[in-house]
Amino acid sequence: MPSPELGDPEELLSAMVTSGAQDSLAWRELASIVRAAAQEDRSLDRDWLTAVDGTPTAVRQLAATLDELSRRDTQLNRRLGTWLRRHAPPSGSSVSDNSIGGTARINGPSIQAHEVRGGIHIHQPAQFRPPVPHQLPPVRAELVGRTADLEALERLRSGHHGQAQLLVVSGLAGVGKTTLVSRWLQQCAEDYPDGRLYADLGGHTGDVGLSVQPAEAYPGGHRSGPSWADPSDILEGFLRALGLSSVPTGTAQRVALWRSLTSGLRLAVMLDDAATAAQVRPLLLGAPGSLTVVTSRSNLTGLVVDGAALHRLGALTPDSAVELLSAGGGGTRVAQAPIAAREVVSLCACLPLAVCLAAAQLAFRPHWSISSLADSLAQGHGPLDSLRVDGEAVVRTALDSAYHLLPRDAAALYRRLGLLPADRYDLHILTAISGLRPDRTEMALNALMEANLLEETGPGRYRLHSLVRSHACRSGEAEEPPAERADTLRRFTDWCLRTATSAESILTPSHRTAARHYACPSVRPTPLDGPAEALTWFDEHRTGLMGAVRHSAQAGWHTTCWQLVDAMWPWFLRLRPAGAWIEAHRLALTAARRAGDRAGEGRMLTSGAIGLRDAGQYGEALSWFTEALELAAADKDMRQQAQALNGIGHVKLRAGRPDEAQQHFERALELRESLGYRRGAALSRIRLGETALANGDPARAAEHLALAHSTLEQEGERYEAARALALLGHVQTCHGSGEEGVQRLREALQMFRQPSAHSRHWQGRCLEWLGQSAQGQGDVVEARQCYEAARDLYKLLSPPDTQRLEDRLRQL
Repeated sequence: MPSPELGDPEELLSAMVTSGAQDSLAWRELASIVRAAAQEDRSLDRDWLTAVDGTPTAVRQLAATLDELSRRDTQLNRRLGTWLRRHAPPSGSSVSDNSIGGTARINGPSIQAHEVRGGIHIHQPAQFRPPVPHQLPPVRAELVGRTADLEALERLRSGHHGQAQLLVVSGLAGVGKTTLVSRWLQQCAEDYPDGRLYADLGGHTGDVGLSVQPAEAYPGGHRSGPSWADPSDILEGFLRALGLSSVPTGTAQRVALWRSLTSGLRLAVMLDDAATAAQVRPLLLGAPGSLTVVTSRSNLTGLVVDGAALHRLGALTPDSAVELLSAGGGGTRVAQAPIAAREVVSLCACLPLAVCLAAAQLAFRPHWSISSLADSLAQGHGPLDSLRVDGEAVVRTALDSAYHLLPRDAAALYRRLGLLPADRYDLHILTAISGLRPDRTEMALNALMEANLLEETGPGRYRLHSLVRSHACRSGEAEEPPAERADTLRRFTDWCLRTATSAESILTPSHRTAARHYACPSVRPTPLDGPAEALTWFDEHRTGLMGAVRHSAQAGWHTTCWQLVDAMWPWFLRLRPAGAWIEAHRLALTAARRAGDRAGEGRMLTSGAIGLRDAGQYGEALSWFTEALELAAADKDMRQQAQALNGIGHVKLRAGRPDEAQQHFERALELRESLGYRRGAALSRIRLGETALANGDPARAAEHLALAHSTLEQEGERYEAARALALLGHVQTCHGSGEEGVQRLREALQMFRQPSAHSRHWQGRCLEWLGQSAQGQGDVVEARQCYEAARDLYKLLSPPDTQRLEDRLRQL
């Protein structure tokens, strides 16, 4: 009895005979059905069909076997029925009639049973061959700023010739992954003559796909999000593009057919915007010489076990971003306003998508200036809202999609990071603000990095892309309750205070005399291993530290505010950030007064006045020192009186009044010696040495400086000892002991390059004095080298010093 779908088994036999040679499309389809059936029925050999030799007996035997199997396997019955309906011979034909004669016409393969006579014509019907697929998305003519990335992809590909290759290109939404990979695959198209296939996996879109939800792929996901493309649907499209008119319904069968069909082909497949490694695996090619390239906003590190090579795509350089702005619509306006163009690409964070959308605005408004565009982008939430396509804020939407896929802990950490007035982070910051155990914080950190929302800039150091930081800030402000926002910032400022205090103890142990008060006992500082790490930490976290100072002042955390500024003293002293120095101390002085802390007020007056003095604001500096002296006298604080007197003397010296300066330095020295404060006395002697030099008494200057240097060396004060040594060398080069003075200056210069006494400012001063000495000896080449090196250091610190060195170089 015939099976219900298959019908008469003779029809199956006839179709098999007329399907032609084993390399025909129909025969390959039948082979895939047999292999799929073999996966479910172990009695059937998956390679049986390939062993059939094409004789009538063998074909008939195979047809009978398939008919028998189909009677008990409804799925096989249905597949064979579908195949038969496509490939059955014309009605009335029969494979049992073997007589050929007359003017017969034979279509397809024939089997000769006996003698053939007459005017017989045998015709092989033309086999339909689908075109070689060329599905890659088109790309614009110019690809700006990606030469190094193209070369990197080519290196990854060239390292695995003869193997199936898998590459993952990851990066932030809008960074240009699709454009880069499309261009690269077009460049190497000749290596893949059987076609280039493309599929958008819809990893971060809401209108593509059918199956997997983010909560399933990311256990603990904080909310439901868009679905993405089903690999089974992608496989159906690929199989049809390669010429199959009928595709199995099951995913496993499609995967098996995909790998069988492509086993001898040299294909390149681009899988765009993948969400997970699991989504990609069914689509991978296995044939030698084939290439699969996956793009994703996530790193997809899970594909490493499948042999994937990873390439992370970053933002453009500012120069390349400006070039893209010009090419995309800015034209000559970009060249005419280079500073405004730089501001535009900076606001776009050099992200290609954002820059292209900004350029499109310029193209649409040919009379709009670059400055007007920059002003527009700076409004509100900046490019997150300003850059739109068809009314949609595409940059914000892309980041929304990535954020919604985060696990719950990672999403919360992302929001809290956005609340911080900082641009650099480490695991200790993240642990402090998350309120989680370190292991859970690290898991959340890894999720943010996997999603390319957080970037690792060095060992244990991280940052948010500026547009991502704006998005995180918006998310935090919208979704974190007020109490949580306040707690996050409180924890952050406590982390700043604890770590700054630790760095202060390493770099200037004698400075820390005030107690510290912490609001969050559970917060722990970042461990710092020695002076180099401590100074580097201050330099890297300057933005966050100043942000913490400002927020503390605004929130009314007065004690935290002034104590944090007090702990930042090594940064002010060594790196000389003039603007930050003065701003921080103005805020901290007000905070100390509002806290009613007279000791804190005095410390802020003296250390803040030093910043004002170094900035050339002598009148205000003198006022602050005088107020500090009066406060200390009222409190009978002799040590603080000496500090204020020393400061007043230095302002007088800078103002060209050395006699008045000497009186104040001598009073400060007397107080410090009476207290047994050897370090302070040595610092007063340094000032007396400078004063003696200004009064034309180099011998007395050298005496003060030599004694100060010896005392500071004994006290273990490397930085202050190096200052005394440099000044002593300067005195000697100017007054008769040139060779010895040069030697001392070079020794001091090396000390200022060491972590324990590191100071760019004093490196510059040593180099300038060495240049003066060389110029006095007639060595113009050496003088120029020293002056140029000093100028380059001053460029980072002080415009007036930089200008002075420029003048010296012109005079040479």
